[in-house]
Formats: sequence, C-alpha cells, structure tokens
Amino acid sequence: MNTTKERSHGTHRTNAAIVGVLFILGTVPALLSMPLAQNTVSAPDHLTAIAANEGQMLLFTAIKFLMGIACAGIGLALYPILRKYNEGLAIGSAGFRVIEGGLQIVGCLLYVVLLALSQEFVKAGAPASSYFQTANAVLNAGIGWFRDAANLLTFGIGALLYYVVFYQSRLIPRWLSVWGLVGITLSMLSALLVMFHLLPPFGTIQVILNMPILPQELVLAGWLIAKGFNPSVIASRSAKTAANELLSAA
Repeated sequence: MNTTKERSHGTHRTNAAIVGVLFILGTVPALLSMPLAQNTVSAPDHLTAIAANEGQMLLFTAIKFLMGIACAGIGLALYPILRKYNEGLAIGSAGFRVIEGGLQIVGCLLYVVLLALSQEFVKAGAPASSYFQTANAVLNAGIGWFRDAANLLTFGIGALLYYVVFYQSRLIPRWLSVWGLVGITLSMLSALLVMFHLLPPFGTIQVILNMPILPQELVLAGWLIAKGFNPSVIASRSAKTAANELLSAA
C-alpha cells in the first residue's frame, strides 16, 4: 500500500515538474524575444528592418513556434491530473490550450510570409507606395488579431478552466489560484476589447491588463517544480478512488 502511494506521489511530482517547465517555456521566451521584436516586427520601418535582420526574424519566429508547442503541452500535461477532479473542465482546458498552440503556429506562418514580403520589398527598391504596403497592412492586421485577440482569448478560456479546478480541488494554494483567476480574467477582457476594436492591439491598456498573469504563471511554474501538487489532496483522492473500487467489487 505504501509503495503504491509512494509511486503515485512520485508520478504526480513528475507531472507537476513537467507542467512547471512547460509554463516557463510558454512564458519566458516571450520576454526574451522582445529585443528581437523591436529590431524587426515592431520597428518603425519594419519591412526594411525585417529584411535587414533576417536571422533575428527567423529566431523570433522559432521562439514563437516553441511557445505554441509549450502552450499546447500545458493543456495535455494537465489533463490526466485535472480529470480526476472535474473531467469536463479538464477536457475544455486541454482543448482550448491545444487550439491556442495551433493558433500560435499559424501566427508563425504569417511571420514567415511577412519576412518573404519584406525581402521582395527591398529587392523592388523599397517603393514608397505600392502593393507591398497593402499586403503589409493586411498581414499585420492578421498577426495582430491572432496575437492579441484569438491567441489571448483561447489561452484565457483554457487557463480559466484549470484555475477553477485548482481552486476547487486545492491542488495548489488558494492564493495562487485566486491570483490566476483574477489575472486571466483581466487578460480575457483585454482580448475581447481588442477583438471588438475597443482597444488597439498590444496598446498600453492591453499590456497593463495582462501584467498580473505574467508573474503569476512564473510563480506557479516555480511552485510546481519545487513543491508539486498538494500531496494531501492527491492522497485523499487516491484513498477515495480505492474505496469506490472496493465497493464496486463488493
């Protein structure tokens, strides 16, 4: 019996550490890529800047791709843990975070197209007024919608679902769950305001509304890696499951 409990606890500790690492991979690269973005996609004359910094643009795109995989991985890694406490919310959480990862990858493809457009723009002599500017405006509108509305909203829904399960089950401390619920609600609000053109994409207000969730996810990652999920909650659940199995067998 003790061996079984120890094995179960070890499995949950491993799962928690994996989830923590995925949270870091889904968050920290965004901070590291900011200087790359300033030199490329966020530069004032960004078509010329992107063409002149092809290596940085490709690295920026690769980082975004990695983040997409990590975000999808968070939902998949959490599912076997959360389904024991609320299967419906666990499925929803995994589904939305996988969708988020897919949208991130689509966004990466748009960055690759933007790189190709910038190179053709420079080859054409950087004309002041041409179809390049029209294509650039369309691409940037698509990138902004994916990044600041669709991605953020699907992330928010997926995260909201697992924070509800965390709060109900006490798998992590309540203060950390509440912080997550408040932070993710503000992030979803910012995404909706951008989606309905009430805020500009990646504007000051949207950045402010997303500030609470960023440190929360890093704290959550550190907690999961260092301490894992609440062992008493896991033990209680395992005991309840074992008792139900005995009753069913009887």
